[in-house]
Amino acid sequence: MNIEVRGIAAAQGWPAPGCGCASCNRLRMEGVQHEPFGVLLDGVPLEDLPRTDVPGGYEVRGPGGDRALVASGPGARPEPPAGAEYEAVLLDMAGSPEQLGRLRRLGAVTDQTEIVAVHVDHRLPSPAELERRMSFWRRPRHGPSRTLLLGGSRSGKSAEAELRLAACPDVLYVATGPVRDDDPEWGARVAAHRLRRPAWWRTAETTGLAQVLASEAGPVLVDGVGTWLTAVMDEAGAWEDPPRVLPFIDELVAAWRGTAARVVAVSDEVGLSLVPETASGRAFRDMLGLVNQRLAAESEEAALVVAGRVVELG
Repeated sequence: MNIEVRGIAAAQGWPAPGCGCASCNRLRMEGVQHEPFGVLLDGVPLEDLPRTDVPGGYEVRGPGGDRALVASGPGARPEPPAGAEYEAVLLDMAGSPEQLGRLRRLGAVTDQTEIVAVHVDHRLPSPAELERRMSFWRRPRHGPSRTLLLGGSRSGKSAEAELRLAACPDVLYVATGPVRDDDPEWGARVAAHRLRRPAWWRTAETTGLAQVLASEAGPVLVDGVGTWLTAVMDEAGAWEDPPRVLPFIDELVAAWRGTAARVVAVSDEVGLSLVPETASGRAFRDMLGLVNQRLAAESEEAALVVAGRVVELG
């Protein structure tokens, strides 16, 4: 199927007329205008092809019989009929990238399916950001591949990790934090994370990261390395004697190096704050800095997330 994209934007175009948001203003300053969604399939306009409505969109057949699934608009999540398999999908990747993961899970999208982002608008900061995200969403599901995302509290590092794996059909989410039924604030944090994740993701609450990395081959999200380190320092009695935790770190790094998974791990960047007042606080900071350095050295990708912005680390 030959796809000629005439426009990728939502109905008002991008930038939208009269909109003063940073995304639209940035494009105006650059002299860029993305036209509303328009596509030719094998030389024929989309609206002239045979069409069947489905929840959230429609499917069309090209002149040669190839099938494409199309989202009806921003926020739409087209649902295919049972057993459908498409040569192309045109989806709202700006707002609903997880729908691509669902379609892959259903078998409607295969490795040969062409993926096109449409209905794009100022929900994204820039076209470059769309391309950055699409580069993650088009990747093969399996590894080996290792990404370490660093950031401070409320930096957006967890959301970035989830975004990178949003289009995968099956993800193992490894939660290393303890369950705290007596802490409502912690419970609210956990609930917010769960709401962001697709319902079909699996969850494992464990500090056995080395064992997970050794046994998995698909996408794995680890959130996070800091809470893992807290647990193993407890287990090793390392708060008063930090070197006791080194064998646990060695085991984790060896498993990270040898994993077959496509793993994205979140860790805290604690070296930019004040020097902790307590010896145990300084021990944790130093050991987490060591873990971060060693994991980053064994990672194909590492990035720092600050105020929701991502800085790739070479």
